[in-house]
Amino acid sequence: MYYTYMIRCADNSLYTGITTDLNRRFAEHKAQGEKGAKYTRTHKVTKLEAAWSSENRIMASRLEYYIKKLVLI
Repeated sequence: MYYTYMIRCADNSLYTGITTDLNRRFAEHKAQGEKGAKYTRTHKVTKLEAAWSSENRIMASRLEYYIKKLVLI
């Protein structure tokens, strides 16, 4: 099972990614360490805004692409 997720940052921006473990990945982003994304290391994470489950990585990646293309641009 893969998840596509959106995280809200303190500056009200959104970050979108995919993972197999939402709790672990959110904690990595929130810690702003090496395991977090480059973007969330410089933007303080405030909350998990939304998450969607997918059967496989391909579907999760496609959803991430569409979200970034349609919503975040």
